[in-house]
Amino acid sequence: MGTKMELRDKIALCEGKNFWETKAFPEYGIPSMFMCDGPHGLRKLEIHNDHTVVNASRPATCFPAAVSTACSWDEELVGQIGAAIAEEAADQGVGVFLGPGVNIKRNPLCGRNFEYFSEDPYLAGKLAASFIKNAQEKGIGTCLKHFACNNQEYKRFSSDSILDERTLREIYLTPFEIAVREGKPKTAMCAYNKVNGTYCSDHAELLTGILREEWGFDGLVMTDWGAMHDRIAGFRAGCDLNMPGGSNYMVQEVLAAVARGELAEEEIDRSVERVKKMVHEAVEALKSKASCDYEAHHELARTAAEQSAVLLKNEDQILPLKEGQKIAIVGQMAKNMRYQGAGSSHINPTKLIHPAALLETGVGVEEADVAVVFTGLPPEIEGEGFDRSNMEMPAEEVKLIEETAAKNPNTVVVLFCGAPVETPWADQVKAILYMGLPGQAGGAAVKNLLYGAANPSGKLAESWP
Repeated sequence: MGTKMELRDKIALCEGKNFWETKAFPEYGIPSMFMCDGPHGLRKLEIHNDHTVVNASRPATCFPAAVSTACSWDEELVGQIGAAIAEEAADQGVGVFLGPGVNIKRNPLCGRNFEYFSEDPYLAGKLAASFIKNAQEKGIGTCLKHFACNNQEYKRFSSDSILDERTLREIYLTPFEIAVREGKPKTAMCAYNKVNGTYCSDHAELLTGILREEWGFDGLVMTDWGAMHDRIAGFRAGCDLNMPGGSNYMVQEVLAAVARGELAEEEIDRSVERVKKMVHEAVEALKSKASCDYEAHHELARTAAEQSAVLLKNEDQILPLKEGQKIAIVGQMAKNMRYQGAGSSHINPTKLIHPAALLETGVGVEEADVAVVFTGLPPEIEGEGFDRSNMEMPAEEVKLIEETAAKNPNTVVVLFCGAPVETPWADQVKAILYMGLPGQAGGAAVKNLLYGAANPSGKLAESWP
């Protein structure tokens, strides 16, 4: 236990063992810890002994994405979601889950905006703080991301966010500051991009000056997966854990820098202590077998989807629909609703019922009292890793809405998308119900909202043209 750690082992501890785990050093009494994605539900990929990752992640509750929950403006609700995800993390042996994301929606075209709360720094910060505080109550850790000024996916590994001090602090850092001061996350994740010419992983002012010294953050900073730029500068800046593991990135250079006196071993020791603290706290939290009610979480996901829905238009009080009306259901997303975003936050839901399975139908558009079109943005148009080139919906979806409205004056549109879209058809339809990306219980939520069993009380958390 009391063995003094070799320098090479210290450097090794500050990089993951593989994609999701930290390295164990039994000779120093340091266990390993598992982490996984999780801004709106766990994505725990099971690892076999040969460390190949099995494709399907373990089932977990898919809650509405942040684009939706932000529209609830409800700190308590977002806190309940954080607590529920932490319960599932404990149940699945996960010590830290990677979320929430609080990056500002600087441009509506950013492909990953569905994972972030708002264009408003205060709203994003307050919701994140509640999420973190409630999630961490029983010792499971969260990871505030992506720090900082990571506001586009296009060229995200090399882009440089250039901004003056006032803009940086008032807009881009504010949600992080509120989340750190009020939520006290155990970990934070540095972003891929540069800020004013310096990569976030190497940015001493950002990771130490602002985050730790000004805001009092006392946790660990890990890289986004593959975001470490210069490991020597990283240790100096206070970037503690390089993820994913397995590359032994820049180990020789770090050893040489210490030997040359260019990097103090104490700077590595700081990071080692933070990794040890994170791992030991996680192991401690996972000792008590917490209860985890996946059924209750499904119901919470439904409530959250209902509370987050925004009624953008309701002419002639066409909604709520009345029992006994003849309803025509139109559009692919009735049978295959888009309920979550694409990319690293993709969840394998515990259960999933699409709207078409819950809605009585059987009449065509012309003879129906009301036609309901289920539509939005397909996953190939918005997702992690790429930005949208414009705000249009696919031409065939627009055509579907316009043709339906031409045949039936009582047309209602239900929209599933993780970002604002152009709605040139808005004047041709009677009602628009915006669901965002409503999670695995979105189908039941839609039915309750359409028939008035739930009230669409959400308000937009970002501008729509």
